[in-house]
Amino acid sequence: MKLLIDIGHPAHVHLFRNFYFKMKERGHDITVTVKEINSARLLLELYEIPYVTLGMKSDSLLKKAFNQVLYDLRMLRLVRKERIDIAIGSSPTIAHVSRISGMKSIMLDDDDDAVEPLMTAFGHPFTDLVVSPDSLRGSRKKKGTLFYPGYHELAYLHPRWFTPDAGVPSEAGIAEGERYFVLRFNAFRAHHDKDAAGLSLEQKMQLVEMLEGYGRVVITTEKEIQPELAKYRLSVSPEKIHSLLFYSSVFIGDSQTMASEAAVLGVPSLRCNTFAGLLSSLEEEEKKYGLTYAFSPYDFDKLMAKLKELLDNQGLKEEWQSRRMAMLKEKIDVTSFLVWLVEGYPASAEEAVKNPESLKRFVGGVIEV
Repeated sequence: MKLLIDIGHPAHVHLFRNFYFKMKERGHDITVTVKEINSARLLLELYEIPYVTLGMKSDSLLKKAFNQVLYDLRMLRLVRKERIDIAIGSSPTIAHVSRISGMKSIMLDDDDDAVEPLMTAFGHPFTDLVVSPDSLRGSRKKKGTLFYPGYHELAYLHPRWFTPDAGVPSEAGIAEGERYFVLRFNAFRAHHDKDAAGLSLEQKMQLVEMLEGYGRVVITTEKEIQPELAKYRLSVSPEKIHSLLFYSSVFIGDSQTMASEAAVLGVPSLRCNTFAGLLSSLEEEEKKYGLTYAFSPYDFDKLMAKLKELLDNQGLKEEWQSRRMAMLKEKIDVTSFLVWLVEGYPASAEEAVKNPESLKRFVGGVIEV
């Protein structure tokens, strides 16, 4: 089978990397495309995954629309040249190209329709299949959507695929046994981030001041860090960030992805931005499993109160690992599910949509596909 994996965001490298290597191992021919995103290309190179670039990204909506046409044309030429059978990704490019080329497309999307209206309008109608976490039932308009019991993050942070490296904290300059906290600040440049806001500099400084009374603060950010925070900047290779996160005591930030990553790793996470309460997967991680908390920037005092409560909890790590295990008992190994889905498509998708209970075979990550 000839496959194409499209990378539109650095997180997509993590989402698809285990799938890529498993499918290569099983003899499939795979082409990887990526936008000109330095952090995404760096990750692909670190994992030794060959790729083809589709072009530059832009922050303005007008340029995004123009660039989308270029992405589509470049991918169309590639698909015809390589005679791709199926493309999988999380951007509308594969959907548009599939309509023109006859290639099948499977789009993974874990954001609610209301949060990503452009994806809903210009991506979902053109793809053959949308695949989403079952926490989005009722929040997805696309008929025939395949809902699965899991999260994107469980494609690479499920215990079957992820073993934390205990040596990473020391690589970042953290002493053995030292309590530390990871902070992440978002750039809010995506099309759905228009009018979105996260933590202000004043709020970040208040967080750091409180946390320093309990341990070490390390910060990772998508943009240039403010001078007042520069001394806390993270210095660890990007493919090791999840090990650093696993051994941390708490995650705090305004990033959706990293808040969910911390949650599925069993690390308490507090997220503060204007998407609070709007994302079904994170809402489930919070309301059903108690792994994460969301706050509006206007409720920063509530975040600080919750943070102090967590910091004063002597059994925090054990409690959150117990909550994590409760979640894992109900969620699937997403990579094994994707291998099964793509190799058996379209019959596999028809089975999963008709009988969602059949996906329980992937709970626990012990099924060989």
